Amino acid sequence: MKTFLKILLIVVLALLALKFLPVFLVGGIAGLLIAAVLGVVGLSLLAALLAGLLAVALGLAFALSPIWIPVLIVMGAISLFKKLGDKPAAPPVMTA
Repeated sequence: MKTFLKILLIVVLALLALKFLPVFLVGGIAGLLIAAVLGVVGLSLLAALLAGLLAVALGLAFALSPIWIPVLIVMGAISLFKKLGDKPAAPPVMTA
C-alpha cells in the first residue's frame, strides 16, 4: 500500500508541475519583456535589476517546488479531512 501511495503522490506532483509550468513561463516571459521595454526606454539599470530579481525568484520557486508542493498537498488533505470529520453545524437560529 505504501508503494501505491508513493507512486500516486509522484504522479500527482508531476501533474501539478506540468499544470503550473505555463504560469511560471508566462510570468518569466512577461518579466523579461517588461525588462526589455524598460531597457529600450533607457532605464537599463532598472531593467537589469528587474530581470535579475525575476530570474532569482523563478529559480527559487523551481528549486523549492519539491518542498512547497507536497506541503500544500498535505495541508489541503488535512483541511479536507478536518472538514469531513467535523459534526455538521446547527442551522442558524433567528432571534427577535
